[in-house]
Amino acid sequence: METFERDLKLLVDELRQEWKLMWRSRIDDKVRAEGIADKTYERLFVERGLILLATRNFSPPDFQDILRRHLTPEEAERVQPDPNRGGVRKFIREYITIQDKVRSRLKEELRAQLEQMKQHGQPKHGGRGWLHMSMVRS
Repeated sequence: METFERDLKLLVDELRQEWKLMWRSRIDDKVRAEGIADKTYERLFVERGLILLATRNFSPPDFQDILRRHLTPEEAERVQPDPNRGGVRKFIREYITIQDKVRSRLKEELRAQLEQMKQHGQPKHGGRGWLHMSMVRS
């Protein structure tokens, strides 16, 4: 079982290196605003001339899909978890960011309540201001 884990890790590392090489060596077509694969990457299921990067309505190749084609879905999930299913980024997006929004909404409500209290509150010292009549000598 230990050799299987090592082989799996070695395969994934090789795929990652090839993935990085593919993105670094792509040809950028500035006229069409596209990034094109410069050669065929058989292990990544990418042919020469495949569009890797475009400006509108385009989904680039996904490393997770490539892993699923080489491995079983469970092995691919164990090697590199899908960020949409879970992980630190999803936790931050779902819990921490929402708390910040709730917190800012509560602050706005408290400010509105304080303004209302200031406008309709009782005047300080019966409306005489801060100076007491007993302390002012004429």
